[in-house]
Amino acid sequence: MVKIKNARNLGVTFSKRRAGLFKKACELCTLCGAEIAIVIFSPDGKVFSFGHPSVDTLVERFLGRNLPPPNNDVHNQQIVALREAGIRELNTKLMNLEGVLQIEKNRGESLREIRKRADGVWWESPIEELNLFELQHLKKALEILKQKVEKEAQMVNNNAFPFQTL
Repeated sequence: MVKIKNARNLGVTFSKRRAGLFKKACELCTLCGAEIAIVIFSPDGKVFSFGHPSVDTLVERFLGRNLPPPNNDVHNQQIVALREAGIRELNTKLMNLEGVLQIEKNRGESLREIRKRADGVWWESPIEELNLFELQHLKKALEILKQKVEKEAQMVNNNAFPFQTL
């Protein structure tokens, strides 16, 4: 094994390995009732931690401050609640991403339809047949064209008569 030199690959690998380590620690807690604390400093100095029941509690116990072990029933309820909150958050993100994906699929289908219908020259189609997406693109193209024409007209007007007439 050799340290990864590419910063992008290093970041991706770190993130994936960290997630895998935290997942295995969570499984060990769930399956065996172990109490685990993990603290990781990323290559760019960010701190990540995982703790069951909590990093602070376990560090205090490790340092000999003699805190009693947590009540497992209450602690297990907290773990379940935390997992359910995480699942709800992930489901919300998934639903948002599915919505974005559907929008992009519709946009792609619209573009395929444009190409099929007008053989690449959709601006020659009757304007009544254009959908909203096509109309928006047409509007943007016309605005850009208008700006170019105005700029050209201004240049012609400025350079048409470089000499002052009397």
